[in-house]
Amino acid sequence: MASDTTITSDSTLTRRGMLVKIGIFFNGLVAAAIAVPIGRYLLSSVTRGRAGGYLSWVPLGPVAQFPEGETRLATFRNPFVMPTDGKTVDTACWVRRVAGEKFQVFAVNCAHLGCPVRWFQQSGLFMCPCHGGAYYRDGGRASGPPERGLFEYPSKVENGVLTIQAGELPTPGPTASLTTGKPSCA
Repeated sequence: MASDTTITSDSTLTRRGMLVKIGIFFNGLVAAAIAVPIGRYLLSSVTRGRAGGYLSWVPLGPVAQFPEGETRLATFRNPFVMPTDGKTVDTACWVRRVAGEKFQVFAVNCAHLGCPVRWFQQSGLFMCPCHGGAYYRDGGRASGPPERGLFEYPSKVENGVLTIQAGELPTPGPTASLTTGKPSCA
């Protein structure tokens, strides 16, 4: 006798198959949730249109605010800010008016380890409280551990207002040299 053997395809979903599909679905949701912020971060410079933020000129104030031959502390708002930056966008700098419309604008940070330097009018020196670094009024190194002078922002006067290029932190770049004392940050 011939046996009747029929091959049946079972199209019912087993418990194991269902759990695998649910697992794949939830893994896809988690992957998408992780990919969205990463994608936004990678595309943020394009989508926000801030490509030239570092090249922005920022006003420090009217020229009359800085008397000739004196050094004063000024603050500016960093042109490249994020909503979560808070008070850190307000940055300090030292402004020295040499003569007329000639200015020197120094970063407030020591060139050694970045501690904030203070200006002492009596001695005509910038002094770093952390490791005893000293700088002359023109920003050149006077003594202590720093191997170079203070970092200087590019500055110009437009319509009676002193402006600086402040988006990029003034640090030595490819053009920096220890012999010149004060390379530009640009």
